[in-house]
Amino acid sequence: MSELNIRSVKEQDLDRCFEIETVSYAGDEAATKEKILKRIKTYPEGFVILENKEEIIGFINSGATHKVELSDEEFKELIGHDPRGEHVVIMSLVIHPKYQGKSMASKLMNSFISRMKEMGKTEIHLICQTELVNMYAKYGFIHLGESDSEHGGLSWHEMSLSL
Repeated sequence: MSELNIRSVKEQDLDRCFEIETVSYAGDEAATKEKILKRIKTYPEGFVILENKEEIIGFINSGATHKVELSDEEFKELIGHDPRGEHVVIMSLVIHPKYQGKSMASKLMNSFISRMKEMGKTEIHLICQTELVNMYAKYGFIHLGESDSEHGGLSWHEMSLSL
């Protein structure tokens, strides 16, 4: 595998990020192009890209807040986002299917956690599907229980990591 680079998002990354989001998530679970663009413009420091020399492989995007409500669908639109917030909420961690199973998510998540610590954040929160609870636990995330979120018509689990 060619050399990997992890960096903050740029607006010109929008099309590739949208492509990865749509091929990786089912139906309503995927963010729209407009939502991704808003996340890029609003909180680029919380939107991290993993790329090789050829293309973007995957990304994590997030928002920051002082009060976490993981089932709040409006937060996915960054309503209530405050870049000074001590809590980070991950909205997407996604790796293009052709790169999955090659530890790319680990490289991205470990870098993201380090970046959030450097930014002085105190916790990272997320919701995930049942089959991903154990993966996030490997990074130190604690399972908080089932979420009230009905995003995409699916059931979700809330997790958090103290930094």
